[in-house]
Amino acid sequence: MGGSKPTFVPFPTFTTNSPAGNGQALTSVGRCRINPLTCTSNQDEFQAIYQKNLQQSNVTDSPHDDSEETKERDKKLKKKYMKQGVAMAEKYLFVTLQVDASIINVEILMDASMILSTDGCIAACFLDAGCDKIAVRGETVDEVLQAMDVARVPKERIVAHLDGILDVKVMKAISEYADAISLVVCQNEEANQETCMELIQKIYAATNNTLEITIQIPASVVDHHDSLVSCITSYFGEKNTPNGTISLIDPSAQQLGKSYVSCIRTDRPDGLFTTVVCTRSNEALGLVYSSKESIIAALECGRGVYYSRSRNALWRKGDTSGHYQTLHRIDVDCDGDALRFIVTQRGEDCAAFCHLNTLTCWGEPNGLRHLEGTLRDRLKNSPAGSYTKRLFDDPLLLRDKLVEEAQELSEADTRQHVAEELADVLYFAMVKAAKAGVSIDDAVKELDRRTRKVTRRQGDSK
Repeated sequence: MGGSKPTFVPFPTFTTNSPAGNGQALTSVGRCRINPLTCTSNQDEFQAIYQKNLQQSNVTDSPHDDSEETKERDKKLKKKYMKQGVAMAEKYLFVTLQVDASIINVEILMDASMILSTDGCIAACFLDAGCDKIAVRGETVDEVLQAMDVARVPKERIVAHLDGILDVKVMKAISEYADAISLVVCQNEEANQETCMELIQKIYAATNNTLEITIQIPASVVDHHDSLVSCITSYFGEKNTPNGTISLIDPSAQQLGKSYVSCIRTDRPDGLFTTVVCTRSNEALGLVYSSKESIIAALECGRGVYYSRSRNALWRKGDTSGHYQTLHRIDVDCDGDALRFIVTQRGEDCAAFCHLNTLTCWGEPNGLRHLEGTLRDRLKNSPAGSYTKRLFDDPLLLRDKLVEEAQELSEADTRQHVAEELADVLYFAMVKAAKAGVSIDDAVKELDRRTRKVTRRQGDSK
């Protein structure tokens, strides 16, 4: 039986290395932190985003002209700069850094001075672009507190990042603005369990367990202290201790994978971890097994890599069949003894996980996934007289049907009628998507990204 807490696992902090480096997928452990001012990926691009947010914050009400026309002009200009800034931040995250912030919990480490000079605009910009949290650091504790106040974002979306142990009054002040704190234990290889535990217990006592704690340590520490990460995360997992975890600074796939595996467990005699492979929509593709070596290999190449019990060797999915997988995320279950690999199944002939050439090991899918597969086939091999083929070939007809069915859905007034009209809308929308090469997973990615936004539109009709 599991306890009352989840299993805590380490995540990488990128200070000099880039998440996009060497084709690795270290972010697929589900969480990462990025220091854009020191990591090697295009610091000029981050500075351009900062300048755009500075422009937005400098659009202020004119003291000499308070007319409605001027107010409306300034409102539109601020909105324009905000949208441009978010688009630039999205490109920076998803393209330059190659981090899928719609499925990975990305934290951006930001100087307090940048938040203050943009009146909090840059914090909202990166959260709207898909980041899970903003980590704030500053020259002084007061500057950090001031920046968190100016950021005006929910407590669960901001982290106070500090160097060294603080007094009780400061930690209580931090808890007014954030529900998480991160600290660098040391900048060398002298981090040890005693130092980390002392720090954790001091924060716990000072804040009455209101702050989640991240302890940052150099990745090289795990080369000399094999059990450090597992001991600390196990402590976090106990009943009357704070929530928290370890972040490794600039780890290799070997260092991160080794530390990750040390925090999970298995009761299997062969030491393997039961692993469920899923789509981005959490549809199960199949059941496999993972080893420490296969997890490290998956982090190294960003693909689905497992352990084959029949071959007694690593199984790089797709090397033989061509049906490889893009790895998005690895999760640990509530008991800490099973894994979930979230992937996109690939393949030139078909996207098949199963050796029987079906998407799943339980046969072909149903519902929307089945419809998606049918439409993709129709796009290539439509039978004579196919209505779907007509829709593919006639953009105006498809547009008219989408508008027509959406209107009918809006006017449906019974449960059954709504279900029927919704099915019609989904069919025509999926035809539009298939024609454009857009998948269900693409839509899921966009929906997940939108949940990160902190700036909300009024949503009035146009």
